[in-house]
Amino acid sequence: MAELQQLRVQEAVDSMVKSLERENIRKMQGLMFRCSAACCEESQASMQQVHQCIERCHAPLAQAQALVTSELEKFQDRLARCTMYCNDKAKDSIDAGSKELHVKRQLETCVTKCVDDHMNLIPTMTRKMKESLSSIGK
Repeated sequence: MAELQQLRVQEAVDSMVKSLERENIRKMQGLMFRCSAACCEESQASMQQVHQCIERCHAPLAQAQALVTSELEKFQDRLARCTMYCNDKAKDSIDAGSKELHVKRQLETCVTKCVDDHMNLIPTMTRKMKESLSSIGK
């Protein structure tokens, strides 16, 4: 993928992840730590009970992190498939005898369209993840 296009996507995804972390994940981390601390305050609990309590406290955060990771992987996979299609198209054009400069432009146009299309998916993906994160642990 052209470096500029890759940078555009990376910056948009980084911004989304920072927003999710700031607005959702961080609150969940605070809850998890406070919950875990409360588990440790139970003087009558056995070591195993405290450990299980802490694991229960950590579960929503782990679920949230898994959700974000999964969504980002799906996004990356979709973008990769799109750019692979562009590469295949370019290879087919070269094989058909098209000029290299023409194929290069065609490839750049195709990759730019992939990036544009996927950039347009980010707001919806963000909203969907925020909704899912809000429902975790409730």
